Amino acid sequence: MEHKSPTRALGQELEVIACEYLGARGLALITRNFQCKLGEIDLIMRDDQTLVFVEVRYRKSERFGSAVESVDRRKQRKLTRTALLYLKIHRLNQSTPCRFDILGITPNACDKSLCFDWRQNAFGLNGIY
Repeated sequence: MEHKSPTRALGQELEVIACEYLGARGLALITRNFQCKLGEIDLIMRDDQTLVFVEVRYRKSERFGSAVESVDRRKQRKLTRTALLYLKIHRLNQSTPCRFDILGITPNACDKSLCFDWRQNAFGLNGIY
C-alpha cells in the first residue's frame, strides 16, 4: 500500500478540482499526471482541436507571489521539454496546435471556497530553446 504525503494528497485533490473547473469551461481531459524522465505535466486536455498542457499551482497565500507567478522560466522550460516528448511518444508533431495554460488556485480569505486564476496560453515554445 502506497502512503501519500499530505502535500501530495492535497495536490491530487486540487488536480481533480482543476480538471472539473476546466471541464465545465469546455476542455476535455486526455490524461492526468503524464510523467517521464524530463518531468511531469499535471493535466493534458483538449480545447476543440488544440492540445492544452496545464500546470496546476496552489498557494495558501500570495505573500510570496501568486500561484501563476510561481511558474518561472526554469519550470516553463521543463514543461515544454516534457510536452515535446509527449508529442513524440504519441506520434504528433510540433505543428499540432497546442498551448500551455496555468491554473492558479488560492483559498478565499472570507470562506472555504477556492479562487481560480486561469491563464490561457501563458507561455509558448518561443524563447525556451
